[in-house]
Amino acid sequence: MPPSTLLSPSELSYLHTSLLLDPPIRPDGRSPTSFRPLTAETDLLPTTNGSARLCFADGAEAIVGVKAEVERTASLGNHSNHPRAAPGPDEDTQMHTVERDLDEERREQAKGRGSDSWIEVTVDMTGFARDDDGIVVFLAQMLQEGLIADGGLRDRLWIAWGWHWKVYVDILLLTAPNSYPLPLLSLTTHLALLATRLPAPISRIDEDPHFNDDWDAAQALYEDVSGPDRGSRPPFTLLVISVGENIFFDPSREELAVADAVCAVTVGTTPNPSSGRKKQTERPKLRLLSLRTIDPPARLAAAASASTEDEDDPGLWKPARGGMKRNVVAKMVKMVLESGGVGEEVMEGLEGFSAA
Repeated sequence: MPPSTLLSPSELSYLHTSLLLDPPIRPDGRSPTSFRPLTAETDLLPTTNGSARLCFADGAEAIVGVKAEVERTASLGNHSNHPRAAPGPDEDTQMHTVERDLDEERREQAKGRGSDSWIEVTVDMTGFARDDDGIVVFLAQMLQEGLIADGGLRDRLWIAWGWHWKVYVDILLLTAPNSYPLPLLSLTTHLALLATRLPAPISRIDEDPHFNDDWDAAQALYEDVSGPDRGSRPPFTLLVISVGENIFFDPSREELAVADAVCAVTVGTTPNPSSGRKKQTERPKLRLLSLRTIDPPARLAAAASASTEDEDDPGLWKPARGGMKRNVVAKMVKMVLESGGVGEEVMEGLEGFSAA
């Protein structure tokens, strides 16, 4: 966790009481579901397949680069029955027909063929933490866990029988974290994957895949296509805290200091069916990929400085003991996944950055 706040015990008590009110009062005047202002840009690293930079209002900033390279798949199965164009006078037309049929077949064949090893995530906090520090390892594991649990990304990396893309997601935290950096890194990764483009295959039926050298013809890794994965989006992780029965999104450093519980909620999208004009215009529904509880800074500090001489003082705040209530967890998940909820608002906002 980032360094704890320097607020005095009486200030912490006042802040905790304010967040317990109905409606609650946040230090910066935001509503419980409001996020702090942020700035973002994509496609800023010319040597990558996709990149993004995101900066929060508190000055926290991160940059993500995505690179892809072609690798041979270790386990192929039998590909001798792969359809090929029959020779004839109109061979070019037949080849085009086979390629179109294979394009649809590829989407079906790719289901479940992706491997977790095709995705590699690294987090660099040079100047703030060593590469083997627990916080760095935990952040990289959390981010990779979301990408793998989604399942859609790894299947998109399947090129043809015997070949796949290996994706490297390199994350760099540019500033010292004033708050827990997980949502910053996750949202930046989401934008970088949305901006990622891969060379367009010239032929999918050759033994060795051939690609178009023209970058303008490159295909987006995530694009709206009329297939079973139409409208899918990369997963993202939100940081949510509870104070009593109240739920708050995008907590500040001070709010984290008095949180009763902290959760990292990772969500992905469920693609829409491609049949029907109405269904094609619907947004993909969100689904829960993982939910992890994180020890609040106050609870860790209290455990380190526990004393038998402490007495109950109504003027001082003390961190809550025990786990989260089930109804609070259920409320968090509902606020993220429900139609028109926080998750959809975040996804729409990120799509606005990627389209700009």
